[in-house]
Amino acid sequence: MNIAVIDYQGGNVQSVLFALERLGVTNAVLTSDPAVIRQADRVLFPGEGEASSAMRALRAAGLDKVLPTLTQPFLGICLGMQLLGRHSEEGPAGGTELLGMLPFDVVRFTPPDAMHKVPHMGWNNLHDLQTPLFADLGGVTSPSDESLQSHSNQQPQPSAADYVYFVHSYYAPVGDYTIAQASYPAGVPFSAGVRHRNFYGVQFHVEKSGPVGEHILRNFLTANLS
Repeated sequence: MNIAVIDYQGGNVQSVLFALERLGVTNAVLTSDPAVIRQADRVLFPGEGEASSAMRALRAAGLDKVLPTLTQPFLGICLGMQLLGRHSEEGPAGGTELLGMLPFDVVRFTPPDAMHKVPHMGWNNLHDLQTPLFADLGGVTSPSDESLQSHSNQQPQPSAADYVYFVHSYYAPVGDYTIAQASYPAGVPFSAGVRHRNFYGVQFHVEKSGPVGEHILRNFLTANLS
C-alpha cells in the first residue's frame, strides 16, 4: 500500500511518520508532488500551526487545486481537518478562506468565564461515533482524572478506547458531516471527526493518542472507507 503524507511545511509531520512506523508502515512518502499524491492508496494531511500561513503554503505548491480532486481515502489531522472547511475565524481581519472540501466554517472557542481556558488542551472523550474509521471504539472505562488533567506525555490506558488528545483553539461546529463529537469543558459540543465522501478529518492528534489513536489510524489504513 502506498501512503502519501502531504508536505506543506506544516508541523507535526514527523510524529505522524513515527506513528505509521509503529504500525509497520515504513514506505510512507512525505510529498507535495501532485502525481505522487494522486497515485497513493491513502493520503494523510497532518498539521499544526495557523490557518492563513498553512493556506499560503498550500496555494504556493498548487495543492489547493489538487487536494479537492482526490478520490482515495483521505484523512486530515488537527489543523489538517480544519483546512478542509470553507472559512476560519483564524488569521488576519476577516479570517481565512479554506479549501472548501467540507461544508463547515471554523470558529474560535469562547470561554464563558476565567475558569475555562483556550486552547482546549488534553485528553477528552469521543462520543456519537460513526463510520468504519471509529470501528470497535467507545463505551469503555475512562482514564483517571489525573491522567486527563495532565499535559505530560502520559498515555491513556488501552481500555479507555474513547479518549484522545486535543490541542486547539478553533473548532468545526456539529453538523451533518460530523462523525464523532467531543465537548469543550464549558459544554460546547464540536466536531471531533468529519466526513464528506472520501474525505475524513479528526480534530485530535491520532499520533499522540496512544493505543486509541493507533487503532483509529489502523482503521484508516485497512477499513473500507469508500
